[in-house]
Amino acid sequence: MSWQAIGEEPVRETLDSGLEIFVLPKPGLKKTYATYATHYGSIDSHFRRPGSGERVDVPDGIAHFLEHKMFEKETDPQVFERFAQLGAYSNAYTEYITTTFLFSATSDIQDCLETLLRVVEEPYFTEENVEKEKGIIEQEIRMYLDMPGERLRSNLMRALYHKNPVRLDIAGSVESIRTITTEDLYLCYHTFYHPSNMAIFVAGDVDPGRIIDHLSTLEKRRALKPLPSIERIFPEEPAGVAEKRVEQSMPVSTPLWLMGYKDGETGLSGRELLRHDMTMSLMWNLLLGSSSSLFNELYQDGLINERFYAHYSSASNYAFSALGGETPDPERLESTLTARLPNQALRQADLDRLKRKEMGEFLTLFENLEELAFAFNALHFRGIDLAEVPTIIEGITMGDLEEARGRHLTESARASSLVIPTPMTGAGGFR
Repeated sequence: MSWQAIGEEPVRETLDSGLEIFVLPKPGLKKTYATYATHYGSIDSHFRRPGSGERVDVPDGIAHFLEHKMFEKETDPQVFERFAQLGAYSNAYTEYITTTFLFSATSDIQDCLETLLRVVEEPYFTEENVEKEKGIIEQEIRMYLDMPGERLRSNLMRALYHKNPVRLDIAGSVESIRTITTEDLYLCYHTFYHPSNMAIFVAGDVDPGRIIDHLSTLEKRRALKPLPSIERIFPEEPAGVAEKRVEQSMPVSTPLWLMGYKDGETGLSGRELLRHDMTMSLMWNLLLGSSSSLFNELYQDGLINERFYAHYSSASNYAFSALGGETPDPERLESTLTARLPNQALRQADLDRLKRKEMGEFLTLFENLEELAFAFNALHFRGIDLAEVPTIIEGITMGDLEEARGRHLTESARASSLVIPTPMTGAGGFR
């Protein structure tokens, strides 16, 4: 399906620097939402420098550290203050394969865009401010170590993967961030924050021509040319899981349980990756979506609550499923699911209904600019055009789901993570 068929079409432009700009006009909307994202995330700690081929190894957590430092500038006003003066909300986040800087505003959009560019394009690292940031991020890491949900997820990733850096916490460890230097930060900045590795997405009641012309004028000041593609280096991941089960005791009232399946179907990109991703997502929705018979059986038995979820995540070099939540009886829940999931009946009528639901949710995505920008960037840096989603969904068959289930739900690819109450708190039920 094309953008025209959806009724929404971004205006696209690639500048001489290699920076891609996408502007989606949304007449009548009060809010404008913009992101400046780089194809650089927590798993990119080993790479070759474009042009030289020199191998570089940097500390884990440096992408997240770099995101933090981009908001500090040498001269006033600081960028957070400038966004506040413009009445805009701003933020940033780091994931496995992307780092994104953003703002939402109802006015002064060109000024906000200039400020967003200032965030991303004016690095300022000194030994003093880097050392100060280490203390701040160390506190953040220690906070995550005390969060049961974060430990549950992190422990599952360590159980599923032997070597792939997706097994590491996005923020790194206290030990790894203590070794980060200003030289490391500048090296990673100039490698991954080059415009040819980045994209700007703007959606709102804006004139695409004016936005692109404004950004083009600003970018010409830097006089940058595209760089060769970055070669990212990843260790070869062995088959099977690293550990079958990881258990941790924490102050929770009800056990938290998460089961994962490691997917060996990696190395995909573009339409092939999107089709695989959508097939897996449809499979899990049919098996364990909130309207599925199995979900409702487990709920009626008191084994799960309404927050139970099943989710599939993938990129070119990793892919996994994770399902779980709170449960008063993790052992019974795990044994029930491992017995039922491979053989649970899937009905064509349910698949048809789910496809219609997915298509409806896709179209409503264009009314939620924040979710739209998130989806656009997540797909764009995996080589996927957002407009292809409806066509891909329509073409997935029940045979595709059954094939995916048979291949994916194998015992050798399964691991589980459990957070159990400390002896002082005990375990209770819920509803």
